[in-house]
Amino acid sequence: MKREKFGSRLGFILVSAGCAIGIGNVWKFPYLCGELGGAAFILIYLIFLLIMGIPVLVCEFAIGRGSRYSVAAGFEELEPKGSRWHHTKWIGIIGSYLLMMFYTTVGGWMMYYCFRSVRGDFVGATPDAVEAGFADMLGSPGTLTMWTVLICVIGFAVCWFGIQKGIERMSKVMMTALLLIMVVLAVRSFFLDGAGEGIRFYLVPDFAKMQQTGIGNVIFGAMSQAFFTLSIGIGAMMIFGSYMSKDRSLAGEAISITCLDTFVALMAGFIIIPACFAFGIEPGAGPSLIFITIPNIFAQMAGGQFWGALFFLFLTFAAFTTIVAVFENIISFDMDLFGWSRNKSVLVSVVLIIVLSMPCVLGFNVLAGWEPVGAGSTIMDLEDFIVSNNLLPLGSLGYLLFCTRKNGWGWDNFLAEVNAGNGIKFPKGIRWYVGYVIPVIIMIIYLKGYYDKFVGEGPAMLAGWMAVAVLLLGFVLYCAFAKKKA
Repeated sequence: MKREKFGSRLGFILVSAGCAIGIGNVWKFPYLCGELGGAAFILIYLIFLLIMGIPVLVCEFAIGRGSRYSVAAGFEELEPKGSRWHHTKWIGIIGSYLLMMFYTTVGGWMMYYCFRSVRGDFVGATPDAVEAGFADMLGSPGTLTMWTVLICVIGFAVCWFGIQKGIERMSKVMMTALLLIMVVLAVRSFFLDGAGEGIRFYLVPDFAKMQQTGIGNVIFGAMSQAFFTLSIGIGAMMIFGSYMSKDRSLAGEAISITCLDTFVALMAGFIIIPACFAFGIEPGAGPSLIFITIPNIFAQMAGGQFWGALFFLFLTFAAFTTIVAVFENIISFDMDLFGWSRNKSVLVSVVLIIVLSMPCVLGFNVLAGWEPVGAGSTIMDLEDFIVSNNLLPLGSLGYLLFCTRKNGWGWDNFLAEVNAGNGIKFPKGIRWYVGYVIPVIIMIIYLKGYYDKFVGEGPAMLAGWMAVAVLLLGFVLYCAFAKKKA
């Protein structure tokens, strides 16, 4: 079948940025900033985004555009005969499905809270009432299922119409609205009484606070967030590379998308952190920040019903653009592997994703007694851990090695693809950095993430999970370094 293409450069940038801009930007980034020292954390985050995130994003785009396939078939198209790189495609395939098994549930939360804000549920609500409302939502399988199914159906309906008429058109409207809503909310937060202290916390680095938190914790937190914020590692960006023309070089496009992604993350902090300081609420409240802390702020704010509805509409748009992007990746698997039509793949995939999302939905109520990764954990925590702490870094490691090693695609072929077209060129002389330094950093992040996750769960659990980490890492290194078959 003829490969679809984007209708415009703007469409490609907005769709790719929409994939990168997700809950991690507008939910995780502000509370990490609150936990890890404000502006000092942001400064280190930006450095790692530049030296690590952009090169990996360029590699993923290059494999997609060079092969004209998704991760399901891209390695087979470019790898030398007899090599084992194509085995790493399962990181992307499994990762995309696993991500949607819990991301659709959280996207449903965003839609539900937008509905509740429009309905006025938080007007004059007490903190206890807001907290009880979140607990009631999690405890209701019917409520969670309804909103999860709704966001899945709407997302796949967009994908039904293809790249130009569906995803690109939706992204232009939704991303424009998202950016406008962000600016309005940030200005509103900026002028709240008492917001000045929050702005100083957010913009002025406090390295003494960083030392109190722990320099190592701040550095690794910033490094991990920079790495994960771009949605790299499971082929979600590769698929959009496969729809690109050769008119523009890839380094410039990757920089544009990273800048837009970073702008949204920083603006999300401008919305949330000054408001927290203005109303005397702890900005490092963790994951509960969005669903408990923020509604409490709007309950106290003049015009809170309007501002709350606008805020959760913004969150819904951020989640939905990522969901549609990964849905497109999943649809492309069937099209590339089995030769299915788009419509057949959409119909099969929507049923499959809804069914696969049910364990996460039930993990907060019917299956709440199962704590798979430690006390207090849920099925969503397990799924998130597998994707965020395993498949994203391991997939990115595979892309870097594939693009730089002689037994892979090779540095010269990679550069020829990356630098085709007008725009910023990728430097030829940094092969050693891309092929060795960044992979070592990724492996350190990967192993430390496992250690931090399980060090408090006892020696037996720590040893067991660290063995899993080594085995998974060994799989990628085996695919990269194994000798070619005769």
